[in-house]
Amino acid sequence: MNSRDLSRWLHTVRHLRPIQIANRIQRRFRSAKPSLSDPPSARPKLLGWTPPIERDASLLEARTQRVFEQDIPLAPEAWNDPNLSHLTRYNLHYFDDLNSVGASERTLWHVDLIARWIQENPPGIGTGWEPYPLSIRIVNWIKWSLAGHELAEDAERSLAFQVRSLENQLEFHLLGNHLWANAKALIFAGCYFEGPEAKRWLQRGTALFDQELKEQILPDGGHFELSPMYHSVMLEDLLDLVNLYQITGKAPEQLVNRIESMRRWMLAMCHPDGGISFFNDAAFGIVATAEQLADYASRLQLPEVQLPQDRVIHLKDSGYIRVQFPKHVLLIDVAEVGPSYVPGHAHADTLCFEWSYGSERVFVNSGTSCYGTSVERLRQRGTAAHNTVIVDDTNSSDVWSGFRVGQKAHPFDLKIQTSADDVKITCSHSGYQRLAGRVTHTRQWQVHQNGFSIRDELSGRHDIAEARFHFHPTWHFHETPEGYEALGNTGGIFLQLGAHQPSELKTSSFHPRFGVALPNQVLRVPIDGSELLTEVGWHGKDG
Repeated sequence: MNSRDLSRWLHTVRHLRPIQIANRIQRRFRSAKPSLSDPPSARPKLLGWTPPIERDASLLEARTQRVFEQDIPLAPEAWNDPNLSHLTRYNLHYFDDLNSVGASERTLWHVDLIARWIQENPPGIGTGWEPYPLSIRIVNWIKWSLAGHELAEDAERSLAFQVRSLENQLEFHLLGNHLWANAKALIFAGCYFEGPEAKRWLQRGTALFDQELKEQILPDGGHFELSPMYHSVMLEDLLDLVNLYQITGKAPEQLVNRIESMRRWMLAMCHPDGGISFFNDAAFGIVATAEQLADYASRLQLPEVQLPQDRVIHLKDSGYIRVQFPKHVLLIDVAEVGPSYVPGHAHADTLCFEWSYGSERVFVNSGTSCYGTSVERLRQRGTAAHNTVIVDDTNSSDVWSGFRVGQKAHPFDLKIQTSADDVKITCSHSGYQRLAGRVTHTRQWQVHQNGFSIRDELSGRHDIAEARFHFHPTWHFHETPEGYEALGNTGGIFLQLGAHQPSELKTSSFHPRFGVALPNQVLRVPIDGSELLTEVGWHGKDG
């Protein structure tokens, strides 16, 4: 291992918590194979389950499942096919289709699929017995049963074995959303079964969940991994638990209060089109939409939550800012790089932004189409794939492998100034101070009724630097003598760079869903010297 790799490892490992390191060691010696002794009995049928959020159907035929735009025949060898990505194999084992649109019409397929899964995935062997897919599948099987379907005796027996396997390999080495999912599954299992073993599952799951709720949900309502996509996952999890508690007892007040703050945070982090913003790992199609979550909350008779109409919404604990005027919305990232001990879904995107004009997205971060350790995964996590400044071809935070981060950028000196006419937001970050020239990037957004400007300043020595502006695929830009103009569905915008600033409009890719790459344009603007001014305005029918 060379000195650079050693430094990267040290900067990564030093933030881990002792329990993460200890659990990694324990997992090497602990078997995932569950006890096959007689399982506990299921409780009498629970009544009153509210239909949860329905996903798009993924089971296209009795033995064909669609995962990330790929149709996969469910032959016995498919469950652990090494030619499929790890995430794709995970999805095969989730059983999301049990609770999807039109699921009742595919009941016979589901009964057959559950039986086949049991037969083709022996206890403790293969991807399906890893703790995360176990957690998702356990909940999906129980939700399917609560919706009025009958789990056969073999299925209930397998379900109990799955819970035992999960209990024996809780993901303390990862923590974050994985441990959260483990806890939720134990709670569902503890409510589905009865007897001493089920009581232990419920008590352990509840204790874990209470602990993680306090740790993972920030005071402003954001999930601490700072991904709008995973925030949506956690919010749906809480709604599912309220649903479960409403048929087994009373939902804890702290749970209901957290849901309210999380719903408000999510509304602040959505664009006017209703979809989530793409900060850190984020994509459409994986999680419920804000509209679906609001509808689910309403059916659970939870209070309505609306987006505040303040011009500036500062999510202080998360590190995001929403600036909203009647014709446009700017979302700004002045956040830390996730929790230091679990930054796996973080991108090197400090001081990036997204912008919508009317109901159309214009400036977008590049999104997420894959996990794993590929070159493309690294590119999508890198600074150059975001609307910010890259210095000396170096990421602002040292993202590496699939889910690791070494040295991190830290934002500082945040200032928010508001007046009757505009909003000024200024922030610096330290991500490039690890370079020989000890560069500090400072960015100021000045936002007003008819557009905004961005002033980028670099202090310290550097060889090359450039700002990148990624455009949504529906906008088509061309160069004019005065700058760049573009047309979208609701009008046009005009982008003016600093005087005589050279720039280059290139083809790039936008990834709104896993497995999807759409061609788009990116403007690459070299910073000649230490400063760049970019101004954005518009023209069109509505002025």
